[in-house]
Amino acid sequence: MEHRRIVLEGNVVDVVRDGVDLVAPDGRRVRAHDAIHLSPVTPTKILCCHLNHISRVREFGVGLPPAPTWFHKPVSALNSHGGAVVRPANCRYLNYEGEVAIVIGRRARNIALADAVHYIAGYTIANDFGLHDFRDTDAGSMLRVKGADTLAPLGPGLVTDWDFRSKYLRTYVNGELRQDGSTDEMAWDMHYLVTDLARLITLEPGDVILSGTPATSRPVEPGDVVTVEVEGLGALTNHVVSSPAPVSDEVGAQPTASEEVLSTALGGEWEFRGQRRPLPTERSALPYPAVHPRFES
Repeated sequence: MEHRRIVLEGNVVDVVRDGVDLVAPDGRRVRAHDAIHLSPVTPTKILCCHLNHISRVREFGVGLPPAPTWFHKPVSALNSHGGAVVRPANCRYLNYEGEVAIVIGRRARNIALADAVHYIAGYTIANDFGLHDFRDTDAGSMLRVKGADTLAPLGPGLVTDWDFRSKYLRTYVNGELRQDGSTDEMAWDMHYLVTDLARLITLEPGDVILSGTPATSRPVEPGDVVTVEVEGLGALTNHVVSSPAPVSDEVGAQPTASEEVLSTALGGEWEFRGQRRPLPTERSALPYPAVHPRFES
């Protein structure tokens, strides 16, 4: 069954999909493509796996660690099917990443791998957008890279009876196929990911885990339409817009276009891929905002 949250006659309503229609508890019907969608869930946290699809690992020419590594997207980044994804006016490297999102159904803490299935409410589609202009300063935490407002679209619905095995995952930009992967290329499956996180972090109902993206994440531009399609989960579509103002240069890290930025944003198309690692950005090369640190070494 597929559950969605929409705005219906000015109210937030939980509906179920019936073919091309969405049906409210009181029997009202609306065509799915006409509905104003919200995120199908309201998580307390959005936790994301760095590298999981082997095609992405091979694209970067790196090795897998012995276990997943993680980053966090704040819930303020949450977006929905049909929503606008904002690229700041002074940024250039906003990348899509089509993914499957796991939704937690009951509180999970210190669970066994064999029991993980019982803690999953269902699955939805995610697009783990990243603003790579900030990788020089946030590559470790990914907070601004992946956590800026609008960069976590989820939807269109929560599917409760979906088997994640052997399902295709495809991302299209303006109708052109850009990513073509499968859940079978994941190093760690959905049950493993839930179990790993729950060892140290209490997972609450509605929490979301992003399971990783296949190869060929690339930058998109304002005006582009990005659709992530997952077999059995439907299609999540968003459009990219430019903010009317740039990220402030009064305080904080500033956008850069260093090798660290370009090597990630361009993926396998980076000119030195397969030849060497990106050169680290010297601290002296990072642009200062208007307000400098009180104490400078």
